Amino acid sequence: MAQRLHLVFGGELVDPTKNVFKNVEDIHIVGIFPDYASAFDAWKSEAQRTVDNAHMRYFVAHLHKLREEGSETSPTEELG
Repeated sequence: MAQRLHLVFGGELVDPTKNVFKNVEDIHIVGIFPDYASAFDAWKSEAQRTVDNAHMRYFVAHLHKLREEGSETSPTEELG
């Protein structure tokens, strides 16, 4: 079975209506998780912790869906 890793990260946005970070160097990397359920739990915890700041956003990135730039296909696409 293929491993499906998920990255949880977040930070302060320039504008709450856009996904542009105010300072990329201040992005908070929560961690990499082995499945979506544990990544979702981590995302929810961070999102609730920062709920009073409208400019803070956390995201879940599906690492198994990433592609290599400049190539037509990527080894990660083989995971299905």
